[in-house]
Amino acid sequence: MEAKELRIVFMGTPEFAATSLRQLCVLGYNVVGVVTTPDRPAGRGQKMHESDVKLVAKEFGLPILQPEKLRDEEFLATLRSWEPDLGIVIAFRMLPEVVWAMPRLGTFNLHASLLPQYRGAAPINWAIMNGEEYTGVTTFMLNHEIDKGDILEQSSIRIEPQDNAGTLHDRLMVLGEELVRYTIDKLASGDFACIDQGNFNDNELMPAPKIFKDDCRIDWSSCGCDIVNKVRGLSPYPAAWTPIFIGDAEVGSMKLFEVRFEAESKECGVGSVVTDLKSYYGVRCKDGVIYLESLQLAGKKRMSIKELLLGWRDAAQVSFVEK
Repeated sequence: MEAKELRIVFMGTPEFAATSLRQLCVLGYNVVGVVTTPDRPAGRGQKMHESDVKLVAKEFGLPILQPEKLRDEEFLATLRSWEPDLGIVIAFRMLPEVVWAMPRLGTFNLHASLLPQYRGAAPINWAIMNGEEYTGVTTFMLNHEIDKGDILEQSSIRIEPQDNAGTLHDRLMVLGEELVRYTIDKLASGDFACIDQGNFNDNELMPAPKIFKDDCRIDWSSCGCDIVNKVRGLSPYPAAWTPIFIGDAEVGSMKLFEVRFEAESKECGVGSVVTDLKSYYGVRCKDGVIYLESLQLAGKKRMSIKELLLGWRDAAQVSFVEK
């Protein structure tokens, strides 16, 4: 069967998935239906929010399912009626076997890492935080284990020094569009070979678990390069953060979006401030100074350090570690 004749069910939610769906539709692939998350209230006005995937599906007039439960019999019956040849999952929920095994050719997932490395919910963030030089995207067949199905195809990309989680996300999103199309074409031709992830030792692999608030806190006793990578890997969301102290009292917190590091051979005053109160503001770490360039004080808007110094009266008095 030709690739564009395959009856495809597409499952996903955010922009990372929506761009691939759009390209499939524009190029004439036979997407017979879309599965995405239910609409949710969001924002200050709590207006109902439609997923990026749903918006693209509506644009192209595709049938849409938004089940609360993926084992719901009515949902499964409709999915069967679409008679899918192939399922594609990008940034969606964990699927039960009754869903991923339904298509004739099975279901494949697009993951934002070079599997088996960085299995988990936050592969883009962790790759940068761990100082990796390369990452990429992988398509693999779904099975009973999370991110452990047979690898189909991969494409790699260099992590540039100026990349943060946001810019790398966008570059991988484009790379992923191409890999999804290539994977469909290979599956349709039947000319492909899989790599069994069971051949890898899990204890030697880097994980990419969900990120929590404590994972985002800066440890100023760390090396400067590690702090820079942490800020990059969490920018712009969820953002690295640090408490602020005057003496032994915590007086607030700050999110960090852009920083730079200058090494120093001398060790003095981890967490102390280096500033002229006009154009630069640095925090001492283990092996030098982290200069803050883009940040956000709690309750304030994001701003440059020069903007902050215009009105931050306590700038010279604070410390970034408790005394």
